[in-house]
Amino acid sequence: MVNSCRKLNCNIYIGFYCSAIILPLICICSQFSQPTIDQFTKDPGAFPVATNGELFPWRELRLPTVVIPLHYDLFIHPNLTSLDFVASEKIEVLVRDATQFIILHSNGLEIMNATLQSEEDLRYRKPGKKLTVLSYPAHQQIALLVPEKLRADLRYSVAIDFQAKLADGFEGFYKSTYRTLGGETRTIAVTDFEPTEARMAFPCFDEPLFKANFSIKIRRESRHIALSNMPKIKTVEVDGGLLEDHFGTTVKMSTYLVAYIVCDFNSVSGTASSGVKVSVYASPDKWSQTHYALEASLKLLDFYEKYFDIQYPLPKLDLVAIPDFASGAMENWGLITYRETSLLFDPKTSSTSDKLWITEVIAHELAHQWFGNLVTMEWWNDIWLNEGFATYMELISVNATYPELQFDDDFMNTCFEVIKKDSLNSSHPISNQAETPTQIQEMFDAVSYKKGACILNMLKDFLSEGKFKTGIIHYLKKFSYRNAKNDDLWNSLSNSCLESDFTSGGFCYSDSKTTSNTLTFLGENVEIKEMMTTWTLQKGIPLVVVKQEGRSLRLRQERFLNGVFREDPEWGPLQERYLWHIPLTYATSSSNEIHKHFLKSKTDTLDLPETTSWVKFNVDSNGYYIVHYEGHGWDQLITLLNQNHTLLRPKDRIGLIHDAFQLVSAGRLTLDKALDLTRYLQRETSIPALLKGLEYLELFYHTIDRRNISDITENLKHYILQYFKPVIDMQSWSDEGSVWDRMLRSVLLKLACYLNHTPCIQKATELFSQWVESSGKLNISTDVLKIVYSVGAQTTAGWNYLLEQYGLSLSAAEKNKILYALSTSKHQEKLMKLIELGMEGKIIKTQDLAALLHAIARNPKGQQLAWNFVKENWTHLLKKLVSFTSSVCSFTQTLLESLVGFDLGSFALRMIISGTTSHFSSKDELQEVKLFFESLKDQGIDLEIFQIVLETISKNIRWLEKNLSTLRNWLLISI
Repeated sequence: MVNSCRKLNCNIYIGFYCSAIILPLICICSQFSQPTIDQFTKDPGAFPVATNGELFPWRELRLPTVVIPLHYDLFIHPNLTSLDFVASEKIEVLVRDATQFIILHSNGLEIMNATLQSEEDLRYRKPGKKLTVLSYPAHQQIALLVPEKLRADLRYSVAIDFQAKLADGFEGFYKSTYRTLGGETRTIAVTDFEPTEARMAFPCFDEPLFKANFSIKIRRESRHIALSNMPKIKTVEVDGGLLEDHFGTTVKMSTYLVAYIVCDFNSVSGTASSGVKVSVYASPDKWSQTHYALEASLKLLDFYEKYFDIQYPLPKLDLVAIPDFASGAMENWGLITYRETSLLFDPKTSSTSDKLWITEVIAHELAHQWFGNLVTMEWWNDIWLNEGFATYMELISVNATYPELQFDDDFMNTCFEVIKKDSLNSSHPISNQAETPTQIQEMFDAVSYKKGACILNMLKDFLSEGKFKTGIIHYLKKFSYRNAKNDDLWNSLSNSCLESDFTSGGFCYSDSKTTSNTLTFLGENVEIKEMMTTWTLQKGIPLVVVKQEGRSLRLRQERFLNGVFREDPEWGPLQERYLWHIPLTYATSSSNEIHKHFLKSKTDTLDLPETTSWVKFNVDSNGYYIVHYEGHGWDQLITLLNQNHTLLRPKDRIGLIHDAFQLVSAGRLTLDKALDLTRYLQRETSIPALLKGLEYLELFYHTIDRRNISDITENLKHYILQYFKPVIDMQSWSDEGSVWDRMLRSVLLKLACYLNHTPCIQKATELFSQWVESSGKLNISTDVLKIVYSVGAQTTAGWNYLLEQYGLSLSAAEKNKILYALSTSKHQEKLMKLIELGMEGKIIKTQDLAALLHAIARNPKGQQLAWNFVKENWTHLLKKLVSFTSSVCSFTQTLLESLVGFDLGSFALRMIISGTTSHFSSKDELQEVKLFFESLKDQGIDLEIFQIVLETISKNIRWLEKNLSTLRNWLLISI
């Protein structure tokens, strides 16, 4: 799955567990013990009570493993007029131990009937035995009580009839709408099940370990089509002129990958080299925007099949643009669903950044067809095995298939972005305990996606690309159609088997042909598992401190903490028990060679063969660590950059800029020293390096501007426009040049216009006027479209015209640009109108509300407006963003009581909370946010994001206290 905001763009499970049902943690790998009927009698208080007042025979959050699913035969009939569905299923199960009940997941479904047939009943066509159904909504579970004990090692068939409303939100089986060119509103039905929402669509064993095969039938009207994971086998006509599509049986897979859609979309198709039919679907009026996605999908699918040496196992692959979608995309096997901005490319309105994003997301979801679908993590604590790998494979696949996009240079930002979170104490390990749906949802964050990808990239650099590739192919082949955990990956990367060593079952044929788990690195034994657990089982990022003394380098590792200084009393305790095994790389002035060293102790010493005038660690920033140079180390590097910056690789220059400003936030480097390091940028020829330096200057400007410290903002504005004037003046308002040329143009002109640079404002105003005069038909360069719209939005007439065009546009990329422009208005009544439209959900869709509030909060004129709205309308936001299923809610006293069983880990809610608060930088704002969070905790809402936000605000306060006067003085000297 792709998070829509990571992932560069932009559920409420209230963990409502009373003290009586707070459960002991469950071992992920063990088989759970099952309560017996005797236990009910002896200790009835140990078991929860079902909705009918009877004892519920299971008390754990995780399902028992005494009954496992083998095959689901699922029938669904959605009614897109009444907005509900009726359904039935037959689940073939295997009983591993004798039992008198079967526990399934079910959330918000009305169970109308449940029966059980044994193998003998099926053989002799005997009717099923009626089952008693108990419901325990707090765990989203139902119990099927059988009249006679089920016998071990036998198969049974469970038949269930059920119905429900199509969900209002973005989870389970939900409704989505779109408007045609003619103004008609049409409804489709679509699924989105990851991580724990398949249970909202059909009763099931809704955990990744319970893999099974699925046969799906969908009944529909003739004006619609139905799509599912597998190709359609046949269509039969049934009563009432309805059609019933029968789909092929899936491969063995987890419930969260099941998908089906009923819609009226059109498609474009092609065939991959291996014969797989690839189709891209969109609403009819947007069909013309599907062609780039088809081209990219075909190229990427061919690449992955060759790279993994494993054919994509299904006969078809569909990619569908969904009008209402919570995340960026979802990797359902054979039926990948996308937000429209993540799939549709309009040459007239989609920028080069949009194209790169679409390519990344397609690459990410196709990688999941192997990492996640073919091999699935055992439990959600290891979701990084899915998401980290898919993010890492974006780098490998896009570089290979679209080298002109120069994605390799952008991947560094993936690591830099997650460092911001991982350097806070509120971060979490990559592999982290997650039991409740809230905890599971919170695992879908930057740490799982980006840190996972970054440590894999570091490991690839450490092992060599060839050995790493061999290891992951070994992993995929060995665990195909199965589940895996961390250790399985490390073992696969340690054991190098030849292709001929694999049997048809995918296992290494002979132990004698595998190497030890211990690898030799620079004459030293390195145990992969031991090394990598220091990166996956402890949170945070290491700081490597380097001090040069003659020909010796003194090394020391610490835990890097952003916003916590060495002199703070909490610094010492926060360092305890943290130790990483770090594969270091470094370059020196005396050699072109890349040197390596394995640091697995707190301190170490390196002896250089000769004297060197400078040393630079973390070559190409492939390592996931920050480097601080004590003594004269930073001065030597600043001198080097000023004299001849090309002696350092471009990525090393980017890494230096990044590390310097991170060290400022940790109190390890003065701000003036970090700013001095950027003075060489006037001679910088690497656009990514230039953009990295500009990024920090822009960040400082926005931070100071929001605090309304006018003397510094004016001087910083003057400095930026003066210092970067030559490169600003050479920008054209076209789409010419390489990807990085175009990205530089977008960033520089956007900033120049924001700073009211007269030539920029004049050109943007001229283009906007021409665009309005052409009734929106003038083709403006896609790379400057957002800039032109933003300048145009500063007048009342321009703002109103843009809002009108927003409602008419068929391009999701253009709508994004217009919405951003509208959010930059300096008139609060206009910003409030946008929020109202977002809450209404018609013109501005609910899926865009979180991003809208985030954008308004970044506007100095809108930051307090957005925050006040969130505080005062929290209850309304919950109602708007939570998938509400009335049958789960047995209480009505308060909203909170009625939200038992919903996902409070919603990405949208987290984004709203973070987006409207994390830029605050005063003690009064911190106290205000604290009080709000405490009021939510009193209502039973406690999210990881609360601590992240409070730490971030505290860090912002600390930064200003320490650096404001330094910045003021540095600017006075520099302008």
